[in-house]
Amino acid sequence: MRVGAFMLSAQFPGQSHGEVLDRTVRAAVEAERAGLDSVWLAEHHFVPYGVCPNAATLAALLLGRTRRIGVGTAVSVLSTAHPVALGEQAALLHLTSGGRFTLGVGRGGPWIDLDVFGSGVDAFESGFPERLDLLLRWLRGSRVGADGPQFTFPEVAVVPRATEPLRRPGLGAWLGLGEPGGRVRLPRQRQDVEGAGAGAGEELTAAGRPVAGPPVVVACTSPAGVRLAAERGLPMLLGMHSGDDDKLNMLQLYRSAWLAAGRDEEQLRRINRRHVAAGVAQVDDRTSTARATLLSAMPGWFEYGLGAHRTVDGRERKMRDPHQYTELLCDLHAVGTPKQCADRLLATAERTGIRRFALLAEGSGDHEATLHNIARLGSEVLPHLG
Repeated sequence: MRVGAFMLSAQFPGQSHGEVLDRTVRAAVEAERAGLDSVWLAEHHFVPYGVCPNAATLAALLLGRTRRIGVGTAVSVLSTAHPVALGEQAALLHLTSGGRFTLGVGRGGPWIDLDVFGSGVDAFESGFPERLDLLLRWLRGSRVGADGPQFTFPEVAVVPRATEPLRRPGLGAWLGLGEPGGRVRLPRQRQDVEGAGAGAGEELTAAGRPVAGPPVVVACTSPAGVRLAAERGLPMLLGMHSGDDDKLNMLQLYRSAWLAAGRDEEQLRRINRRHVAAGVAQVDDRTSTARATLLSAMPGWFEYGLGAHRTVDGRERKMRDPHQYTELLCDLHAVGTPKQCADRLLATAERTGIRRFALLAEGSGDHEATLHNIARLGSEVLPHLG
């Protein structure tokens, strides 16, 4: 079981952008101190739902502020980013962090972002496969050119190359010895030598061998996304709205697409350990108190944040009822006493086989309460997970 904190950099009503980002940075440092496996960062544009516009940039800061914990993007939006520019960023973070960075990518939504950044609605509706393939070629190659509908350029050298062998830090640096920041705490969760850090995305070659370079995961919210991830040999990142039955359906579709692509069951078993499920975590002494905390804060944030989205072409969009959606998240995820939170995670793992979680820890909207929630997740929930 690998448990990480998922930070949307959510701006709750009445908060400044600086306050929100400071909470995210402090939460990541606290997640490492608490012994969590990873921290995952979202990106959004022009809406208070999340005020981080570039998850890879924020990841760079957090990798510099931490020593052990993995840092991943959940997700970097490929519909508004040039795949080569994002690949360069990912390679840079992979090499300079000793392999602690994981690149999560997704196609985003039909938002005004597409107009602002000039990629257009086609990048969202049909362009994601080409963008993903170009990104992967950049991350796995030494020279790359492109001749596609969206990107055409002559072959150029990949610099820096993500496939170069990593320079691992020594034990003293890994423990934080001789570094500022106070008392050293050993990690609670095991880190594999070849899969340190967020490490959720072990891409496999057709022969089933791990691919060098930063792990990549793909946010999957539709059957087409699931098939694309399976065909490319990449693990999935599943959203907060998915219950265990939904996860099972997506895993079954993934299996069918995986085998149809010519990969075998042993390879599938390995990649299944790398899927990530996003969720919510709110730890308290009483379940009713944990639920009340989220139900008092999250509906207002949903209405304030999600309501600010504008579509690129004026298409109609429907928004979930904020209160009902918060209740659904409380029902689906790790909200309650430490034992109940652990039991919820274990139940999902037993039913679906998923062993990696990225849990939204800032649902209270309060700075100190978020840090306290993460601390309790590490000290009181993780021990129940073995």
